[in-house]
Amino acid sequence: MQAPDGITQLLINWRTGDEAALEKLMPLVYSELRRLAGNYLRREQQGHTLQPTALVNEAYLRLVDQRNANWQNRAQFYGIAAQLMRRILVDHARQKHAEKRGGSDQQRLSITSAQGLSTKPDFDVLALHEALEELASIDGQQSRIVELKFFGGLSIEETAEVMGLGHATVERDWKMARAWLRRKLE
Repeated sequence: MQAPDGITQLLINWRTGDEAALEKLMPLVYSELRRLAGNYLRREQQGHTLQPTALVNEAYLRLVDQRNANWQNRAQFYGIAAQLMRRILVDHARQKHAEKRGGSDQQRLSITSAQGLSTKPDFDVLALHEALEELASIDGQQSRIVELKFFGGLSIEETAEVMGLGHATVERDWKMARAWLRRKLE
């Protein structure tokens, strides 16, 4: 695996227009993006139709579109990747929810196709997304910390680096945000 400084340098080179840097970067970060995607999807309902590879590929396509991003380091990159994965999962959940409620196509499930569906997911990405949106309106910094820690899998140190905050501030806000979300989601 490439050293974090190597990933940071490739990000900076990509930002300055070096297309070859992107080709070198993606194989280095793919396994970490796949790990993040796997963590997200483990929290989802069993039988989820989105696979980790599809989630990583969709996030990759959106990351490549971030041509004008001011990449500063690998932690920031993973933070943005986490944010994109969250958005993809929310969009996917909304689409499934719309289909479940009839959607525009009014699709019906057969008994056979409905057998594998669970009535209660292990993790409700839409409920968490809505709670994070509400938290963002109250305290945007705490919401961003949750996104980076929970969805991005970043450490306290990496989150502090991405946000330009002190370690103690991130740790305190992380604890407060978790408590607020726990109450909100119960």
